[in-house]
Amino acid sequence: MFFTIGYKGKSLENYQDCLIENDIKILCDVRKNPISRKHGFSKRKLEKAVSNIGIEYLHRPELGIASEKRRNLKTQKDYERLFEDYQNTTLNNNSCAIKKLYQIFLNKKRIVITCFEANVACVIEGK
Repeated sequence: MFFTIGYKGKSLENYQDCLIENDIKILCDVRKNPISRKHGFSKRKLEKAVSNIGIEYLHRPELGIASEKRRNLKTQKDYERLFEDYQNTTLNNNSCAIKKLYQIFLNKKRIVITCFEANVACVIEGK
């Protein structure tokens, strides 16, 4: 099963608890730039934190959205346009990465796709 999780509004401990409660085996970070000002959520720290609870970390930046495309998102319509562009460009251009992720899913079963946004209506994983 694929899950989604955003870390907006969550502490690292709360985030880890969600992963444990859902028996997650692999965390797939789709942030193009896996840097965060929020404690514990930059790539290396997050990788270590999930590894400490027995979860494998994968970074797939090719499935992320460039930061310049995420600027000035104010309305749901802005997000809809962004995700339409994402679907027509990023997803279409990265079918190999998606197939690899699917193969991992077939082997490990419980994968969570993560980014910053907590609202599934505002995350690419919801697409």
